[in-house]
Amino acid sequence: MDTARAPGELQHRTLRSAVHPGAWWLWALSLGTAATRTTNPLLLALLISASAYVVATHRTDTPASHAYAAFAKLAVAVLLVRLLFATALGSPIPGTHTLLTLPEVPLPHWAQGIRLGGRVTAEALVFAAYDGLKLATLLICVGAANALAGPTRLLKSLPGALYETGVAVVVALTFAPHLIADVQRLRAARRLRGRPDRGLRGLLQVGLPVLEGALERSVALAAAMEARGYGRSAEVPARVRRTTAALTLGGLLGVCAGTYGLLTAEGGTYGIPLLLAGVAAALAGLRLGGRRSLRTRYRPDPWDARAWLVTASGAAVAALLTLASADDPEALHPGVLPLVAPTLPLWPAAAVLLALLPAFVVPKNPTNPKNPRAPKEPS
Repeated sequence: MDTARAPGELQHRTLRSAVHPGAWWLWALSLGTAATRTTNPLLLALLISASAYVVATHRTDTPASHAYAAFAKLAVAVLLVRLLFATALGSPIPGTHTLLTLPEVPLPHWAQGIRLGGRVTAEALVFAAYDGLKLATLLICVGAANALAGPTRLLKSLPGALYETGVAVVVALTFAPHLIADVQRLRAARRLRGRPDRGLRGLLQVGLPVLEGALERSVALAAAMEARGYGRSAEVPARVRRTTAALTLGGLLGVCAGTYGLLTAEGGTYGIPLLLAGVAAALAGLRLGGRRSLRTRYRPDPWDARAWLVTASGAAVAALLTLASADDPEALHPGVLPLVAPTLPLWPAAAVLLALLPAFVVPKNPTNPKNPRAPKEPS
């Protein structure tokens, strides 16, 4: 016979069973990296489907999770805008299949290379669709990271040296979900009162209260941060501060030099040692810099075997698609001259399916919004 659990106990058990937020963000960003390595619409659609399935089964009921639909709508808008630009401004891709011819606007001589209107070809539109779909997939992957682990949870796991920067980034990232929630709430309230919520009039009637609420939230947040002593730092000796700055700056320079060496044929011998030395120096600098941060972590998220599996699945997808783009670029970048239907390469498609591994190795989150009895995750 089941016994009732206290809400706090159930929430604590839920958060302890959750995967580390950094693992979800690394998984999603790895999928976004994989999306940048191909313009094949079939592979991109497979990446979107894999991320959407994991989000549908493992997202938590937080304001950030509801922003996934907004990121998907933004991705569709980016794709449509890319097609509109290709139609109105032309494309450098020549083509023989003319779809329509728009009236061309004559431009002055200093605007050579730019045209308004003219002939619109199928090759140009297909090329624009491939390019726009790649960016749309990247946006959807970022939305998946927000849905699976909100930026607030991720902030708890940042090193102390990056805490203040992380707070600023989290405040910026959480602005959009709260704004979307305010718009939905106000539109629903206006519909219940029989007032218009669409068109220019509805936009003005909804937009002004949303702006007012955003300003009030900003003032309240600033007051709360000041009351909690945000920005306080411990007294650190000057020698430690100089060592921290030297390690961090030198590490970043080493990472840049090592990455450049890996990207060039001549730097293959020194690229990896410089990259590893730069990462080690930067991590040492971040650890020393954390001494200035006076804070503690309440119920920290553990980095366990499941977090390693989630991160490894995303990294494997990014690495295998990067390898496939170098080994068979024609399969991952289908051409439009001549205009042919894209084909699905088998082993890159199988590599993308590795992104579904978190759906099977991570238990379904009991705070999933599809579960009507799920407890709310504290924000």
